[in-house]
Amino acid sequence: MATRAATPSTTDLVRQSIQGRRLGFGDIAFPAALLLALLLALLFLATLLVDVFVRAWDAFSGRGFSVVTSPLSLNADTAGLWQSIMGSLALTAVVAILAFPIGVGAAIYLEEYAPDNRFTRFINTNIRNLAGVPSIVYGILGFTIFVRFVRAVGAGGGVYGKNLLAGGLTLAALVLPIVIITTAEALRAVPSAIREAGFGVGATRWEVIRYHVVPYAAPGILTGTVLTLARAFGETAPLLLVGAATGFFSVGTAGFVDRVVGPYTALPVTIFSWARQPGADFRSLTAAAIVVLLVLLLTANAAAIILRNRFERKW
Repeated sequence: MATRAATPSTTDLVRQSIQGRRLGFGDIAFPAALLLALLLALLFLATLLVDVFVRAWDAFSGRGFSVVTSPLSLNADTAGLWQSIMGSLALTAVVAILAFPIGVGAAIYLEEYAPDNRFTRFINTNIRNLAGVPSIVYGILGFTIFVRFVRAVGAGGGVYGKNLLAGGLTLAALVLPIVIITTAEALRAVPSAIREAGFGVGATRWEVIRYHVVPYAAPGILTGTVLTLARAFGETAPLLLVGAATGFFSVGTAGFVDRVVGPYTALPVTIFSWARQPGADFRSLTAAAIVVLLVLLLTANAAAIILRNRFERKW
């Protein structure tokens, strides 16, 4: 009895086709160009980081941790970053209180409740467009609307509405589209089988969203929101337009309310201000402030990774 020849599988045919095909110039040149671009970008990044750390070493070696704990000053020998760090943390807290509940709620409505019609698609398109608007435009928006709003409600003190509340509202408007997009993408990645299983046992739509969809999407939501906080922490241009102080000021013994409605600054604004000073001492302080900002941003990114891994283990 004649033995019938075995028919090669599709995998074998594809492997033979790939192995037998000769590589052209484009197959080699394009990946090589991408690799070269990556290496050049890493080279420039490494050069900048080395230059910043070398310049910052003079400030840290001479004054130690007092560069971080000292208040602002016009004297480079005593100037520090404590007020700037506290101002950035306060602005970030305002952003978290305002942008995250609104952004997450809007994303849940658009993904889970809103019908798929022309109006909903129009809103989604505009949200994605707003996420790409330059930050300086949000600064103009904050100066035009939020500064006047804060001044109108009587919370502007002697700075004509240019206070911590106006800055926080501006940054919240800046990051709100990004929060909505990242939350919507995390919700969209939840398998439909989870929703169907919840509906199958008689759960309401809210119960399915509350106890199944949102917990499953929590790693992506937390990662996106923490990274959004990191962006708000590093913004400079909007704060310059809404009145962040670029020079020396003292809060003294002012209370909590006076600090909220009074003058404020932020770490990126202090970096901008010190970089404009002509002295070599301030250039060293500028590099030290950049190092502190990098450490804080990397800490925020690490927190996002830890939170994501923690929630992923639960699922």
